[in-house]
Amino acid sequence: MPNSPVSLSVVSLFLHADIVVKGVLLLLLAASVWSWAVIIDKLWRLAAVGRSVEAHEALLAAAHGAPDLMAPSRRPGGGDPAGAVLAAGLHESAEAAWVAPESPAERRERIERAMRLVLNAELRRLEARLPFLASLASAAPFIGLFGTVWGIMRSFTGIAAANNTSLAVVAPGIAEALFATAMGLAAAIPAVVAYNKITVDLGRFAGRMNGLIGRSSTILSRVAAET
Repeated sequence: MPNSPVSLSVVSLFLHADIVVKGVLLLLLAASVWSWAVIIDKLWRLAAVGRSVEAHEALLAAAHGAPDLMAPSRRPGGGDPAGAVLAAGLHESAEAAWVAPESPAERRERIERAMRLVLNAELRRLEARLPFLASLASAAPFIGLFGTVWGIMRSFTGIAAANNTSLAVVAPGIAEALFATAMGLAAAIPAVVAYNKITVDLGRFAGRMNGLIGRSSTILSRVAAET
């Protein structure tokens, strides 16, 4: 009676893998799940802040003075970086009465400095957990390769013990080993693609916010001078 074919399904490959290869696979699976959680969270947050910046840009384009800028900019609650930056500028412009006499350039610089401090804090918050994606993108292929090398070494040991080099004997062990490399690539590829996209989106957000700061500081410094 012919031997039944060896199953090469994902579950079968995992169950028949060496304990070290199983550990590598589980580590890569956990890292991949966490990376997807980070990716989804970052993309959702970046979409939200993008809409916020767009709304504030439209507000500034239509603003003719402080009243047009102040009331709506205080509406957004927490989690609105653009609103937080504008609120810092509004607060700093309101402090003009308590500041020693200063030139318009000094006044604008002070307001911009307050807004940029808040922007830097918001950027640090948005960049949280991004280093994990970068680390996973660079390390996952090598972790998977370690599992592959270990699995192939084990397969060669089994081949030597069985004294049989037929494909039916070699294929399952090699497939188990290569599964670790595939798992490493499956974890690394989404991480590197998402990291690059999120980094570019953060750069664009910072650029738009710098433009927002420049335009709003002009209005706020003029208002402060008039008070």
